[in-house]
Amino acid sequence: MDKFDLEDPLTSLDVHQSDTISALFSSESDHMPSYNYFQCLKTSDFYVSFRQEAISLILQAQYSSNLDPYTQYLAVNYMDRFISWQEIPQGNPWIVRLLVIACISLAAKMKEIHFSFSDFQKTNNIKVKQRDEGFMFDPPAIQRMELLVLDALNWRMRSITPFSFITFFVSLFQLKDPPLTQALKDRATNIIFQARNASALLLACHELFPLQFPSFETSVLSCEYVNEEKVMECFNEMQEMVNNEMSESIVDMVSSSSSMRTPVSVLDCHCSKSENEGTNSTMAATVTPENREIKRRKLKGFCNQSSTMKISQFQPCE
Repeated sequence: MDKFDLEDPLTSLDVHQSDTISALFSSESDHMPSYNYFQCLKTSDFYVSFRQEAISLILQAQYSSNLDPYTQYLAVNYMDRFISWQEIPQGNPWIVRLLVIACISLAAKMKEIHFSFSDFQKTNNIKVKQRDEGFMFDPPAIQRMELLVLDALNWRMRSITPFSFITFFVSLFQLKDPPLTQALKDRATNIIFQARNASALLLACHELFPLQFPSFETSVLSCEYVNEEKVMECFNEMQEMVNNEMSESIVDMVSSSSSMRTPVSVLDCHCSKSENEGTNSTMAATVTPENREIKRRKLKGFCNQSSTMKISQFQPCE
């Protein structure tokens, strides 16, 4: 299997060049959480806190396991898709860490980089020791969790993400200067790491090329694959996010605060706003809670008595 590239997820597939963009847009929804995922987060404090803790653990892996941001982003994608289709048992705080380890492990395998279960768990357990929640998961338990994730994701691991569309949208701007083109891609990438929508590229254009922005905006919004309303909603939200970050930086400098700020993805920082939109896709879609429950499956049979946790059974809901 070819090494997975988030910017070119169809590399190893037999797709003609002229059909690649169409294939990306048509397959995008297969690599996203369920369409009412944000509505679920809005109505469930448990899933909000579960997701926040999971993302925090994944971000910690950057330091404890030396993971690059792309691998972390891919792990978050797997985690979001998994919990959008699975019913997570409450009252078992170790489940979030087992899921995080499995998602990071799968992402690392796709990116062909090394990830040590034991090193990550040792570092993490130091942080949770005072809460008496530190567990060491054995390799078989982690492998079984990986299989649960693979099954929930229908083995679609070559995720189509906003990175997959950067080159296409940049080509619409017809920039002639390679350094400017690269600067635009780099800024869009940085915004995507904080946000989760392809309209990050439009915000990058607004920041780097304000005079040319109207023509760039017209090029993007006239694209046949783009939902204009959704793109502008995302653009406005991310612009607010960037402005808030700038304000916070100024306040930090003035107050000379010694506390360290941790970057958080836009789904955490602006969860309530994204939830009201109902989806972060560039295409509008709706799904009823009843449909989601039909597709939801349960995780059950987890042992919660042993210090080395193991998974026993996985049973789909009928």
